[in-house]
Amino acid sequence: MEIDAEMRRKIVVSIVSVGAFFAVFVGIGVTFGPDLGNDGGLALVGAVALFIVVMALAGVFLDE
Repeated sequence: MEIDAEMRRKIVVSIVSVGAFFAVFVGIGVTFGPDLGNDGGLALVGAVALFIVVMALAGVFLDE
C-alpha cells in the first residue's frame, strides 16, 4: 500500500501538532507540579484552546 504525498503531509502535520500539544502539557506539569492550582489550571485551559486553534489552522492549511 502506497501513501501519496498529500496523505504523508497530513500525517506529519497531525503527528507534529499532537506531539507539540503533549509537550506543552508535560511542560505545564513540570512547571506547576502535581498541584496545579489556579495558574496551572488556567494554563491547561489555555493549552487546550491553543490546540483547538492550531488544529483548525492546520485543517485550513491542509485543505488548500
